[in-house]
Amino acid sequence: MLAVLNHEPGAEKLPPEVLTNATGSTVNLAEVHTKLVSWGGDPDEAWEDTLSAVHESIPFDEEQARIACGLVSQSKPLGLSLNATVYTTDRSWKNLKVGVRIHVIR
Repeated sequence: MLAVLNHEPGAEKLPPEVLTNATGSTVNLAEVHTKLVSWGGDPDEAWEDTLSAVHESIPFDEEQARIACGLVSQSKPLGLSLNATVYTTDRSWKNLKVGVRIHVIR
């Protein structure tokens, strides 16, 4: 989401259908919102920008938190956070094998 919102290199590789159907976890939305505010954005405008990047937000529940914790042994050595289908600018995601599709956009 941050790559798209900031017009970063590689963001143009995200097909329009991905953007119009994007789902973000509430954890991911908090991360994006926090980044935008920390970069000097107005909190209300930053929240609107955050929500504009997704079609739907999904609560991150206790079961998902437990599953995510179980993946830390694979993700931590690569310095990664956890998501569902991943579109990322972080090349180290290529080396992670956790049963989700990973698209490195630059």
